[in-house]
Amino acid sequence: MVAKILVVTSGKGGVGKTTSTAALGAALAQAGQNVCVVDFDVGLRNLDLVMGVERRVVYDLINVVQGVAKLPQALIRDKRIDTLSILPASQTRDKDALTEAGVGRVIAELREKFDWVICDSPAGIERGATLAMRHADIAVVVTNPEVSSVRDSDRMIGLLDSKTVKAENGERIDKHLLLTRFDAARASRGEMLTVEDVLEILSTPLLGIIPESDEVLRASNIGSPITLSSPASAPARAYRDAARRLCGEAVEMSIPSNRKGLFSKLFPRRAA
Repeated sequence: MVAKILVVTSGKGGVGKTTSTAALGAALAQAGQNVCVVDFDVGLRNLDLVMGVERRVVYDLINVVQGVAKLPQALIRDKRIDTLSILPASQTRDKDALTEAGVGRVIAELREKFDWVICDSPAGIERGATLAMRHADIAVVVTNPEVSSVRDSDRMIGLLDSKTVKAENGERIDKHLLLTRFDAARASRGEMLTVEDVLEILSTPLLGIIPESDEVLRASNIGSPITLSSPASAPARAYRDAARRLCGEAVEMSIPSNRKGLFSKLFPRRAA
């Protein structure tokens, strides 16, 4: 099976891309898929920290792009799930060391080895972000329920429709919206956008709603995807449901709550 290439992207930093990459990757691997998460954020390199493998990094994405190391030398297998691997970014190299031809070659090689390749994109519209989305079949646009984040996400959707290989070939990239840090009580008081507000602005199918929770930060701090470190938590349940939707399952959309058994139901809505 040839892998699906998924890019996790956003216009704004700090919305939860790396956390979401780790959580979705772990959830897909837990479901029996062979998954590789790839860190494209050259210079910052946070994905290996969130995955808890920072001490095991010897070679990185740029080493493979430049031919210094072979892909199997740079891949780090997760200690907890056998079917989950990470290709880390370089913390010291310049972003310009990533070349379009080199990235294309690495992605082609990853396609042959995995079921899913999840590219953790840097925020914004810089070179690293356009290279991360370049070969994607599917995009997950991560946004918070605030106007600036949603507006920046709208710009990223425009880039996905114009800067990818699929766009150049006249094909449409499959786009999904992941709403993070959502608080239903605050949205009802008008302190943040509602789910309906966000969908109306972006007109993109909703993949999942991740509630605001201290568990997410705690998981990042201990170096474990939340779907592994706190599997019963509301965010972990939401990420698992999102992963199931990525695999084509029809899972009812809901806003998970930390109160056991309480779910705020939403009617599934198609994008305009």
